[in-house]
Amino acid sequence: MLPPFRTYQLATVGAYLCVTAGLTVLTGLNGQLSLGHGALMATGAYTLALWQNKFNLLLPGILVAIVVTTAVGAVIGLAAARLRGPYLAGLTLAVAVVVPSITSTFDETFNSDQGLSVILNPPPDSMTVEQWQAWVCWGGALLTVLALALLTRGRFGRDMRAVRDDETAARLAGVSVARTQVLAFVVSAACAGLAGALFAVIAQSVSPGAFPLTLSLFLLMAIVIGGLGRLSGALIGAVLLVALPAVAHEIGEAAGSQRLEGNLALTFFGVVLVVVMLAAPGGLASLRIPFKKKGH
Repeated sequence: MLPPFRTYQLATVGAYLCVTAGLTVLTGLNGQLSLGHGALMATGAYTLALWQNKFNLLLPGILVAIVVTTAVGAVIGLAAARLRGPYLAGLTLAVAVVVPSITSTFDETFNSDQGLSVILNPPPDSMTVEQWQAWVCWGGALLTVLALALLTRGRFGRDMRAVRDDETAARLAGVSVARTQVLAFVVSAACAGLAGALFAVIAQSVSPGAFPLTLSLFLLMAIVIGGLGRLSGALIGAVLLVALPAVAHEIGEAAGSQRLEGNLALTFFGVVLVVVMLAAPGGLASLRIPFKKKGH
């Protein structure tokens, strides 16, 4: 029922939801700050592009992208488990800076700044390309949210909260702090890998410019605005990641300045972040709309 561009935006929200859901679990429930999830998304996207250009099998390609990104996340998670506070943020920030440079170093494989095209089979005749992309992205998003909801409500979720609140008390209670932190990072990395693969499906191409450092910053701000540790907050953050840059793009086009467009997106996120932290420190998901019952 939606126009093609709105359907495309809907598909993009679904792809963003995969990564924001994983990041809000990592940061909100386990207390690990990551500034490198944009690089993990790039890992998933490039893995899918390389797979599709060789085999052209989408579903196995998405699974391979998740596995490869999970392996990368495990390596980062092992190092992250030994770091705290700004040191952890610095490590993940370094990953966000290093990963795009790999595409330039191995330009024969990754085609440097021009990136790679993604070969995809045409969608079924009953739907447009945008509709097919929306179904694929939201199928992945719903499976991600369901898996995370089941995971965080069990023992693993309790362990993550215990480690976040007090590592010493968690150890005394028999919780393996290092294992919990590594597993939390691995789960979040898998979600980011899926999101990157879905973005490759949407754009039908991947390049370093699609995963800049600002993407990792936007992801972090989005989950804080939406509400840390809440999957509903991850959905709000995913919507903001599509809506605010779209508004900035329209204003930039009206002003005839691409530089203004890029600065406005960051400005909008900053202003919204400050307002939300003042009005609702728990994020937009923590707000409750009051209502009056009939007869009172």
